[in-house]
Amino acid sequence: MTDITTDITTDTATPTATTTSLDTSAWGGRHVHDPTAVRDDDGVYWLFSTDARSDGPVRGGVQVRRSADLVTWDFHGWALPGVPAPAADWSGAEGLWAPEVVQVATAGGPVWRMYYSASTFGSRRSAIGLAEAPHPAGPWTDRGIVVASEHVEPPAGLGHPNAIDANVVTEPDGSQWLVYGSFFSGIHVLPLDAATGLVADGFAPAAGELHAAPGRLLARRARAADGAVEGAFVLPRPGGGWALLVSYDSLGGSYHLRVSAGDAVAGPYRDRRGLLLTDVDADPWSVGVPVLSGHRLADGPGVLAPGHASVLSERVPAAVPEAGTHARQLLVHHVRDADAPTEHRLQLRRLVWTHDAWPLVAPQPWAGPGREVDDVSRWPADPAVLDGLWEQLTPGTDPTRVQDGVVGPLEARTAVRALGGGRFAWTAPDGAAVSAVVHPAWDAVRDRATLCLESLDDAGRVTLATRLP
Repeated sequence: MTDITTDITTDTATPTATTTSLDTSAWGGRHVHDPTAVRDDDGVYWLFSTDARSDGPVRGGVQVRRSADLVTWDFHGWALPGVPAPAADWSGAEGLWAPEVVQVATAGGPVWRMYYSASTFGSRRSAIGLAEAPHPAGPWTDRGIVVASEHVEPPAGLGHPNAIDANVVTEPDGSQWLVYGSFFSGIHVLPLDAATGLVADGFAPAAGELHAAPGRLLARRARAADGAVEGAFVLPRPGGGWALLVSYDSLGGSYHLRVSAGDAVAGPYRDRRGLLLTDVDADPWSVGVPVLSGHRLADGPGVLAPGHASVLSERVPAAVPEAGTHARQLLVHHVRDADAPTEHRLQLRRLVWTHDAWPLVAPQPWAGPGREVDDVSRWPADPAVLDGLWEQLTPGTDPTRVQDGVVGPLEARTAVRALGGGRFAWTAPDGAAVSAVVHPAWDAVRDRATLCLESLDDAGRVTLATRLP
């Protein structure tokens, strides 16, 4: 399939080069960066991602793909014909970054909203814009800039956060928040007007201006780490509260994912040990729970710099119709090829929750219908499943390298408890309390059904493991 932008857009924008000459027929999940996925009312999945390519010039407008199974993706085109003029004029962007797509209920019926970012690499002169459509396939109409930022650093304070990497959070009462920011002054949150999709009164910029109050600080990193935190995504925790997922470190190498938890969308957020995500005095590589980093499973490809994740949450039919539906959450993110770091592509992984409501992600990529088991009543309940050999990863131990899987038994365990739905708890040899989830999965390297384990102890140490034959 070649460029079919004219089939899915009706809007005016600043066009960029190479808008009609790209052969996208073999793209599939290649060239995906900073992805987000949604499902339409007909059960079709739509993926939106940054305007980025590993082998040529950028074409602007937000890349769009579609899939029936979340495994095989067809390139659909671009959401917009280029960078909308207000965002281009402000930022000088040639492409759009990190789109966030959500469906909202309005007085006129459901509407899809896309929050896109316009900037240039290393710049703080950036903007988050809004476009709307009746369907993920479009047509998308630009609604202008939501919030913008620029280079100027005030004499005191954090300054305005970089206006990119939008994430929209909707509370049970319908109120909405915009979580955003990248490097520089960290991650912030602003209230949105759910009716318009723009910043709420009291925080919105004055007429004729682009800037709004920066909002509340959620996460920041020390200068020793170059302030490297971005790509925030907030999701509700089972039983109440919220989890904040962020990407740390260098985009092309040590990029990796960490989580924290808080009682409110607007924070504060703390990691498993209680450290605030705004703590710039602690070791900047000790804050946050590392849940995924670069790795290589035995005889498999090296996965470099996994990050900038979103989460697809949905209810899926049970294998037995009378059992109703099951909740399923998938981490949607990009990775690079460890042997060719400029190559970036899409991956999805199952996201699970420990019994004490911490999110962890599977070491194996999502394999699709027929290979994955969503019915948690079929997940292991016998502690004996923890025995045997596992190929194990410890994300975040050293994000600067691609970690090799280590084969061996799980650590010694005492006081093991089975808590249902694949959840277990035990005490580690050093006395740490461990929470774990074990579930069916598909071993992508060995091409066979297997089990995966994700565990977290109260010192913040994570283990991801694949059961071996």
